[in-house]
Amino acid sequence: MLAQLIPGADWQYFTSIAVVSLYVSVTAVAISTLVSLPIALAVGFSDFPGKRIVTAVINTGMGFPSVVVGLLVLLTLSNRGPLGELGLVFTPTAMIASQFVLATPVITSISLSAIESVGQDVRDAAFTLGGTDTDIGVLVVKEARYGIVTAVLAGFGRAVSEVGSILIVGGNIVFSDGTSYTRTLTTAITVEARQGHYETGLVLGAMLLVLVLCVNVLGSWVRSRSRGRGEIQR
Repeated sequence: MLAQLIPGADWQYFTSIAVVSLYVSVTAVAISTLVSLPIALAVGFSDFPGKRIVTAVINTGMGFPSVVVGLLVLLTLSNRGPLGELGLVFTPTAMIASQFVLATPVITSISLSAIESVGQDVRDAAFTLGGTDTDIGVLVVKEARYGIVTAVLAGFGRAVSEVGSILIVGGNIVFSDGTSYTRTLTTAITVEARQGHYETGLVLGAMLLVLVLCVNVLGSWVRSRSRGRGEIQR
């Protein structure tokens, strides 16, 4: 069907773009999850002065303008930046760093909300039964696991649909054979639309929509499992 829409199209081009998009987004979200969950657990299990301020800062991070993040990452990785010697600018690694910055507040904030939503009675019951702090922590994470999964999916949705920051730090580069180096689905759509290649842009858009739809369906399934489990417990 797609081949009939654009006869003679280079499907290797489309495949390479999809692969780069998935590689960058999945890697960024995986690293972000490893950082975000410990932060959410530390804040969620602690009671310290300024906790509300820390929570507010985390929530504010969800609204970071992507182009500003891209500019800051570019300045950090550029030749004159503190990490310029690594030569990471205009590479997939730079794109991963940018998406990591954007996804981390999302995953942290939603995970923190899920952890704090676990009732105090659950923690008290575990403590009464002789549970240690580690046991209580494991129990709370288990109870909040559906919310944490939703947080990861939301972070992936933010990352895979990003265009501004990765265009700045990645450069939207393709190899001489037409395959992608730093071109993603979102940046490719922008380029193809500007060049008047609307059919190509529509195919790329359809690929992105299918990807986002799969993530949303998975998120809906996780939320329905969470609600169903809550009804059973009641």
